[in-house]
Amino acid sequence: MSRSDSPADSPADSPADIAAEPVSTGASGLPPAIPSMIRIVKLAYRSEPRLLLTSLAATVLQALPDALVALWLALITDGVLRDSRAHLLVGALGLGVSAAATWFLQVTLTRTQRRLGDRLNIMFSGHIARLQASVVTIEHHERAEYLDRISILRNAVFALDHLFMSIFTMVGWLVRLAFVAVLLATIHPLLVVLLAFALPMLAIASWRPKIERAVEEGVAPNDRLARHLFVLATTSPPGKELRVAGNQQAVAGRRRAEWNSWFAAVGPARWASTLWLMAGWALFGGAFVVAVAWVAGGLGAPDAGPGALVLVLVAGGRLSAYVGGAVGELGFLRGIWLDSAQRLAWLEDYAASQNEHCATNAPARLHTGIRFEHVSFAYPGSTRLVLDDVDLTLPAGAVVAVVGENGAGKTTLVKLLARMYPPAAGRITADGVDLATIPSDEWRSRMSGAFQDFARLEFQALTTVGLGDEPRQSDRTAVGAAVDRAGATSVVEELREGLDTQLGPSWDEGVDVSFGQWQKLALARGYMRDEPLVLVLDEPTAALDAETEHALFEHYASTAAAAKAIGRITILVSHRFSTVRMADLIVVLDGARVVEVGSHDELMARQGIYSELYAIQARAYA
Repeated sequence: MSRSDSPADSPADSPADIAAEPVSTGASGLPPAIPSMIRIVKLAYRSEPRLLLTSLAATVLQALPDALVALWLALITDGVLRDSRAHLLVGALGLGVSAAATWFLQVTLTRTQRRLGDRLNIMFSGHIARLQASVVTIEHHERAEYLDRISILRNAVFALDHLFMSIFTMVGWLVRLAFVAVLLATIHPLLVVLLAFALPMLAIASWRPKIERAVEEGVAPNDRLARHLFVLATTSPPGKELRVAGNQQAVAGRRRAEWNSWFAAVGPARWASTLWLMAGWALFGGAFVVAVAWVAGGLGAPDAGPGALVLVLVAGGRLSAYVGGAVGELGFLRGIWLDSAQRLAWLEDYAASQNEHCATNAPARLHTGIRFEHVSFAYPGSTRLVLDDVDLTLPAGAVVAVVGENGAGKTTLVKLLARMYPPAAGRITADGVDLATIPSDEWRSRMSGAFQDFARLEFQALTTVGLGDEPRQSDRTAVGAAVDRAGATSVVEELREGLDTQLGPSWDEGVDVSFGQWQKLALARGYMRDEPLVLVLDEPTAALDAETEHALFEHYASTAAAAKAIGRITILVSHRFSTVRMADLIVVLDGARVVEVGSHDELMARQGIYSELYAIQARAYA
């Protein structure tokens, strides 16, 4: 197995409504951190302004009573040791008020943040889903580096809603540090220098995640493959094959090896950054001990009493806790949440860059047909041409079969026709109109079909089929007609509640169906649109027996004649030559090129590649 083989509703405004200008990317390909975070903050504020402001206010206000505890304890100490009733009462009252205020603000903050986190999680999940759905091509679903970014982003949606809690908490730590600095300055201004000894830790906390993340990015393929192998080893569908072949231990060992490769790079980087952080803590700890000894020796303020020493001890201890909290929060903020913000900003920019500005309407019918004019294509990240200078005409009203060996470019031809990718060279036209000038959604609304990698939509059977034509997904008459056209009537009849049956065994009262039955339902979904201009059937019956496939293709050919009124082109992609011989036109692909075009009889008479492949397959079925 090689690495190349591993594969909500929201109250927020749509991406087009968000005032976020695209920013230039850095060496990593991601937008800069701070501008990305500002964009995410704007997005969240548009969604939940009241909850965000309430959370910020409660976090900042909570810092005041917490930081003043050192002052109240110092006053109580002076009151006891110097027999000062006023100091004792003020200190005790202040301590009580601080405790009550801390409790009240903590309860308010906890409830507010919980609600804010839930609302933002829903908003960000929906936003990410909409962004991915808005991209007109499928490059981000198939390109490895894009898959890595989006996979990490999906897994870290929780980090985006926690981003604001982290920012507010960081603000709270800074407010506490400011109050403690003022308290220490009342004893001696030089004690404020303690804050300077905390700066190295803050710098290391900001630098540390960046270094670790860079190392993790370098071994991300190892991590992704290890996760993929874990899924293979622990889920049911591949579990059967692994057990029959006896590959369980091999897969587990490969997963362990990939994880070890990942950790071999990440572990030392984490240890090195940890040692730097420990050095920063040692520097701050030494400065704090010196400060306490200095005040205890009476050097800080000769007239200061025991209350000053208590103030330094408590305030200094809190200073240490606040610095630790700020360092930890800064590390998380820099290493996880800002990284998530960068990835979301990248996805926003990528989706925006794919926006189309097309003004040509899709034709209502086809008169001449579809033409590939010297079309070439290589998948992003590869220099190998999958289609090379393809020059081909698909006549209006024709049934066209596309055949060829694996890797010849058959599915890629269909992808380009559906505008899942733009051609690298050349163009595709419909009645002379370049498809690139027609909005993708409009062109696809005139297409229908089924693909070899069909989706298993685990809804009620009515919805599973009906989603082939979303406006009519609940139209039982239309769904029934589509089921009949696809030859899936027997599948529906066998379901416990017919079209009202929940599909998928993981759902309450859900039923499982065979792979072939799933494929027939996918075929029915492809037949939901009554009058598409292009009907694409890309290996639509791979899970069905040859006899069933032949019967279905005869049905396609017979009904295609009725489609000539609108010039519909039916494209069949299949490995079974016996079923495509009925097509009006057969296109043979070999080595990324169109090598033969003609009817079955014409191609057999030429004694070329088609004739050879047909004879080989005929002998295999004999």
